[in-house]
Formats: sequence, structure tokens, C-alpha cells
Amino acid sequence: MDQSNEFILRGLTLAAEGKYRSLYDEAITRIKKNTEDASAYFVLGKISSDHNNHNKALELFKKASHLAPRNLYCQTYYAQILTLMGQQVAAKTQADIAATLPDTDHHIADTLGVIYTRTGFHELAIPWFKKSVQAQPGVASYQYNLGASLQFIGDLTGAEEAFKKAIEREPENYRALASLVQLRKQTKENHRLTALQSAFEHMRSDADAVLHLGHAIAKSFEDLGEYSTSLSWLEQAKRMKRSQSSVVEYESIFSALKALPVKQTSGTPSNGPIFIVGLPRTGTTLVDRIIGSHSAVYSAGELNLFAGLVKQASLSPSNLTLDRDTLHAAANFSSSQFETLGRQYESLSAPLTRGAPRFTDKMPLNFLYCGLIHQALPNANIIVVRRNPMDSCLSNYRQLLTTQHAYYSYTYDLETTARFYCLFDDLIAHWTQVIPASRLLQVRYEDIVFNQKQETERLLKFCGLDWEDACLNFHENEAPVSTASSVQVRQPLYAGSIGRWRRYGDSLSRMQTILRDSGIDIMQGMPGS
Repeated sequence: MDQSNEFILRGLTLAAEGKYRSLYDEAITRIKKNTEDASAYFVLGKISSDHNNHNKALELFKKASHLAPRNLYCQTYYAQILTLMGQQVAAKTQADIAATLPDTDHHIADTLGVIYTRTGFHELAIPWFKKSVQAQPGVASYQYNLGASLQFIGDLTGAEEAFKKAIEREPENYRALASLVQLRKQTKENHRLTALQSAFEHMRSDADAVLHLGHAIAKSFEDLGEYSTSLSWLEQAKRMKRSQSSVVEYESIFSALKALPVKQTSGTPSNGPIFIVGLPRTGTTLVDRIIGSHSAVYSAGELNLFAGLVKQASLSPSNLTLDRDTLHAAANFSSSQFETLGRQYESLSAPLTRGAPRFTDKMPLNFLYCGLIHQALPNANIIVVRRNPMDSCLSNYRQLLTTQHAYYSYTYDLETTARFYCLFDDLIAHWTQVIPASRLLQVRYEDIVFNQKQETERLLKFCGLDWEDACLNFHENEAPVSTASSVQVRQPLYAGSIGRWRRYGDSLSRMQTILRDSGIDIMQGMPGS
């Protein structure tokens, strides 16, 4: 082993032990002796990353990567920090470089798998996860990562096997325990409540563990028809995370969004992108699968591109992707800035679309950016997916969304979820007034369920696509699905989740009151309404 890798591996070990001070001093000493010591920059990058200073880590890993182009660790960790910074295209390119280097160990194989997963290339991720599992079958996290990727591509049997192996090796692996429950409906004869509740008690001080396990317990009780108990467990699951989460000023953000001027711009003329937006768990994945089943369309997944480009163009110094400062700067974007924004989006998305003439971007929170999207990409199609307000709120509250995105913190409280829905509803009404109907279409989840062919025809016509039967048989689409709907969208349409809120009775009365007080018809989309 060369001296560079020796220091890198020792640095990773010491970092895992929390011995940062001595590690930092040694790295600085090495740089003083040799300003081109890639391993020293790598170690400083690792220290910065572990302390959530991702901007500095990016700078340091980039430096190490440049100085040691054939070093597997330098290249892989640079790709990893790029994913954490939301630079998915660059991360995938960097991972491809690392993937060509020899002597990949099990840790690097797992890391590359995670990078490919985060960039939407699950078909590239799975071989790396399998390599890490083959090398070290006893590592629970490797088994879990393999299971998650197998679930995304629809191999639910393989996913279940991998999750079970993770639990065998680590009985309280909360991610594997929770994921296993999501794969199938729990029954009185076959459930995991004893193991889940035991793990919940043992890990009460870990907010993330409590969040995952509590959601899995709630899902189990819901499957068993015990709805009030399910809701009680959701409250327990979210309580600690809610107390730890930073306050997001939703009302001021939505107000600033409505104040944005939506001007006619030349933008970028391409009609390639189809944006599918809306609240999570309201049918966006379903619409994505319908359109993505067309031969001319590739489903690129939930791209984090547009929001990042707006932030970058705004030159806002805040560390939040979306806030009032960013929006006030965006309100003054010139026509040429919008054109640049559109070109950048298309350039960065191109490697993720597998060469298809059209592609979908199914980032739900892009509903916040509809006005800016229209100005940057005036020929793009924007589809807003709606669902019954009560079902929308309940589905958001009962779903474990990513904890890495501060803007999903509204789901930690049922009443906050209802108020967020009111803001969403008001904003969509605004977008429909200022964006031409030829560019923005609203569809209802319930209409698709009850009038599938008619609504599919409507969606395809709006996107300028010819009819294809495959769009009606979306559940046969074998493309990966890396969202919470990965199990449901592989089944034909069913109406079982419509009106789910009614099963909870008076437990949702406060949510119902908030919606009604805002003038929202809680019966929208319900049969017979």
C-alpha cells in the first residue's frame, strides 16, 4: 500500500473514532511539507464533511481528486460529496471515473452503489451493492442498501430477502425493519409489531430511528384496521423530530412566490421536459409512470436540478435553497437570465434522460417553481396532480418523507400539514391564472382511477404525444421507481386509498376544520361529490 492510501485509510479510521484534532494537525503538517499531498486534502475533506461543512469538503475533495486522478478513494469521495451538494450529473460522471479504477474494496463498492442510486442509475447501483455484500455479507447496512435498490427496480422478493438478512445481522436495524413492513400488507397472522415495538423502546433517544420505526408501527396498525392507534403512533414517531427541526417560514415563502412576476420570455425553446408536480403521495408517481411508459418519453425521476439552478442564479448568500432572499432576487431575473437558466437545466438533465426526445422530471416540490419554470422553459409541459384535500393531508402526514429536505418538515404535525395544504391550494390557483392553459394542466388522482383511459388520453394530448397502449398498462413498466410508491405503481389501478381519511373518524376533525376555514371543499374528488 502506498503512503497516500495508508494515511487515507488511517484517516478514515480515526475520523470514525472521532479523533479529529490529531488528524487535522497531521494533515496540515503534511501539506506544509508537500502542498500536493492528495491524501492530506482528502483527510481534511473528510473532517469537513463529518462536520457538515459540505462547501469546504467539496473544495477539498475536488483538490484531492485533481492531485490524485488514479486514487480510488479521492475519486469516490469527490463523487459522494457532489451528491450531497445536489450536483447529481457531476456526481454520476465522477462515479463513472471511480468505477474504472482497480482494487475496489467493499466499502468503496457500497459507496459507489449509493451514489448511483442517488443519481437515479439503479441498474448501475445494484452490481456494486452485490459486490459489497459478496465481500462482506455480515455488514447489515450493505444488505439494506441492496434491498432498497432491488425494491426500486421492482424485485420485491429480492428486496425482502436482503432486508431480512440485514435484520439477521443487526436485529434493530431500523431502516430494514421499517422497509420490510412497506413491502406487503401486514395481517394478524403475519406482522412484525413485537420486533418493531421492542426496537422502538430500545432506541427512544434516536430521533431518526423513532421516526422510521414509529411509521412502520403505524402502518402495521393501519393494515390491521386499528386507525386511531395508527394515528397515535404517528404522533409518537414525529414528536422528537418535530422538536429538533428548524422552523421553515412557509407563509412568507408562498407569499413571495405569488409576488413573482411571470413574464413572457424567449427562454429555451425546447419542448423536451415534462414537469410533474404536486404534493407528495397524491398521484405524481402514477402520472409519471403513465407518461413514462410512452416510447418517446424517459422518466428521469425526481431531479433536484431546477431549484439548485435558481438558487445559484440568485446569488443569495443564505444556506437555504428556497427563501425570501432567493425569491426576491429571482423576481428581478432578466430574459437572458431565464434563457441561461433553461439552457443549464437542459444541459444538466441531458445525461440523465438516456437520449429520449422527451423526459419527465417528477420532483413534487417543483410546484413551488412553476412560474420560474415557465419563464426559463416556456415550451415545457407542467402537470399539477391534485387529490382530495383530506386524503392529501393524511397521505403526507402518514408517509415518511426524506429527512434531508427541510421543506418536508410540515409533515411532522397534522395541523401544520393541513395549513401547508391551504398554502399549496392557493398557490396552484395563482399559477393557473398566470401560466397559459396550454402549458399547465391540472389532473385529479381520483379522475385517473375512475376514468383511466379518458384521463390518459388527456395527459398524452396535453404533452403532444400520440396514443400508446403501454400508457394504459403502466404497471407493466419495468423501469425503476425510487419513491414511496415503488410497490403500488407496479399494480393495476385500484380505488382502495380513495377516501382513506374517513376511516379515521373524529381523529382528523381539527385538520378538517383548518381546511374548511380556508374555504376548501373537503369532498373534492370523492365519488358522488
